Amino acid sequence: MARFTRIQVASKMEETGLVPLFYHNDIETCKEVLTACYKGGARILEFTNRGDFAHEVFGELNKFAEKELPEMILGVGSVTDGGTASLYMQLGANFVVTPVYREDIAIVCNRRKVLWSPGCGSLTEIAKAEEMGAEIIKVFPGSQLGPGFVKAIKAPCPWTSIMPTGGVSAERENLEGWFNAGVTCVGMGSKLVTKEFLKNKDYSGLEKHVKNTLELIKEIRNA
Repeated sequence: MARFTRIQVASKMEETGLVPLFYHNDIETCKEVLTACYKGGARILEFTNRGDFAHEVFGELNKFAEKELPEMILGVGSVTDGGTASLYMQLGANFVVTPVYREDIAIVCNRRKVLWSPGCGSLTEIAKAEEMGAEIIKVFPGSQLGPGFVKAIKAPCPWTSIMPTGGVSAERENLEGWFNAGVTCVGMGSKLVTKEFLKNKDYSGLEKHVKNTLELIKEIRNA
């Protein structure tokens, strides 16, 4: 069962402005990355559902988070059907992120009052998702749609909360483009938890990178 309500999850996404995305098949590596992100100030992380037995890794990681990192809100991403969403919720997923809009996922998540963030690429999809109770919409792929898409959506629908994923990096110019367009938060994967950090097991470097990124987001928002 989720430890955090969907209201708490949405609030934390908006508060921090950053949702790190990460997957690895080694549980010890996952613990190190999660801890580094936590020490860097992140309080929410999306474990992407990739690779065989990913749910088993997630289950162990979520137990670790509950015991060692009590404020960390751990959720799951890359979910493409209601059955998989249910599986992860049984393992305590606090939110579910998808690359597509699917009503079966909305139904199983809403049934347990777990936040779900569907991947949408058009205003029609966004409107349908909001009708099904989606609080924060994942704009995907962000690299193809861009900040201009977000700005265009926010004009007729200023109430829409958007989280672009894909095409988001930690550079100032990139983040300024997204936040100035009106996003609520950004999802960031390999540009945050880079291959170099993992290869070198530089978890202190990752911690600093997360901290600097969060500070930059805060600075951009307050400008």
